[in-house]
Amino acid sequence: MNTLFLIASLFLTNTVFAADNTVAETNANIDLTHHIIGFLSILITVLAYVAAMMEDVIDLRKSKPMVLGAALIWFAICTYYALHGEAKVAALAFESNLLAYIELLLFILVSMTYLNAMEERGIFDGMRIWLLNKQFSYRQLFWITGFLAFLLSTVVSGLAVGLLMGAVATAVGKNKKQFIGIACVNIVVAVNAGGTFSPLGGISTLFVWQNKILKFGEFFALALPCLVNFLVPAIVMHFFVPKDTPAASSRAINLRRGSKRILILFVMTLMITVWGNVYLELPPAAGMMAGLAFLQFFSFYLTKTVKNQESQFAYAYKFFGVDVPVGNEKQDFDIYKNVGNMEWDTLLFFYGAMMIIGALSFLGYLDAIAHFLYGQNHPTNANIIIGLSSAFIDNGTLMFAVLNMHPDLPPGQWLLLTLTLGVGGSLLAIGSAPGVGLLGQIKEGYTFGYHMRWMPVILLGYIASIFVHFWVNAHYF
Repeated sequence: MNTLFLIASLFLTNTVFAADNTVAETNANIDLTHHIIGFLSILITVLAYVAAMMEDVIDLRKSKPMVLGAALIWFAICTYYALHGEAKVAALAFESNLLAYIELLLFILVSMTYLNAMEERGIFDGMRIWLLNKQFSYRQLFWITGFLAFLLSTVVSGLAVGLLMGAVATAVGKNKKQFIGIACVNIVVAVNAGGTFSPLGGISTLFVWQNKILKFGEFFALALPCLVNFLVPAIVMHFFVPKDTPAASSRAINLRRGSKRILILFVMTLMITVWGNVYLELPPAAGMMAGLAFLQFFSFYLTKTVKNQESQFAYAYKFFGVDVPVGNEKQDFDIYKNVGNMEWDTLLFFYGAMMIIGALSFLGYLDAIAHFLYGQNHPTNANIIIGLSSAFIDNGTLMFAVLNMHPDLPPGQWLLLTLTLGVGGSLLAIGSAPGVGLLGQIKEGYTFGYHMRWMPVILLGYIASIFVHFWVNAHYF
């Protein structure tokens, strides 16, 4: 991944909110918004984000400036508080943000581990071969990959689905740059739209759910607006997709042992996660980690039940006294390899972004922004403006900021904010995780400039989804 992916989190549990309130009460008399510490924090934040955005130019992984920036800001804050005898206050604020990051990390970690396991078992390669063998036209593949991205993003993180469907589109559209580019734009829009009405797929939606602002089922009120957001630009782009059909694949589908059972375990994990949160009020990370335990034990089962067989050549060599290594499948399925294949640069970038935004909130800058946005504007206008901003700054970062502002909004406005932040990132390639991921993955056909060409029709879908939301969800206002 070679460009900006901004993501952040929030104080996710009652314990964290209690800690945050304690911090707010304790540091009420220490105003650093006009202090050198505050100005230094803003400067470091800007420099860190600029360096992350220029990853392609300077060949510096985006996680490095963000993690360093977070460290510098928090050390500056904690040093100032320590000199004034309030070291514990700043430390408690840091720990609150750290807890938020850990919960988000565990959630994404399990989701992407399952996805990597499915890929390793050949599930997604089988999907690609099946699509090619069905001899679908490029226009049919455009809609199939789009709808698959829309549906999968409701239960899997957008970054993972974007990378997966981008790989499928690249494989089926080999040597057809025109199809790859337009299919990737469609996938980005579809992933962001699908993840917006499901806490299991969208980061900003997950934040609102974890903070118990809206119940799990209430987000499905956004299903129709999100579908409209996906369909409007897709219908326009359909007429620019090539009409011909790609060649069929000569390969056979070869699913490795345990592939179907891993799919079943993943569905069970999602069900436990939702049930644990709704009925037991456990954080979603608890259910996901239970699912990781299932996968670990299944990995153990696959490893212990694999057959170790020596080839006839190995027996022949041993007959003549030659010692040769025996080929076996002892490591038939190693779950830790799937964990190791995470996008660790992105996950570490999450840490830096979360801690930096948390520091700015602690310093009081987000309160000032909240006063301007929600104090001087109608909530609808503020939410639409914030949604448009997500084209430049990831929706997770913005949702984190808004939640730290603690605006007093009715459920309809919270749904509107969730909608605009979720789909607004589709306007530009750098506005969401799927777009950023595809920019790094796709070597030709999909670029920042190509995505920007389709911004007018994506904006049309953005506006249409807002009108549909006010139409079908009027009772929430």
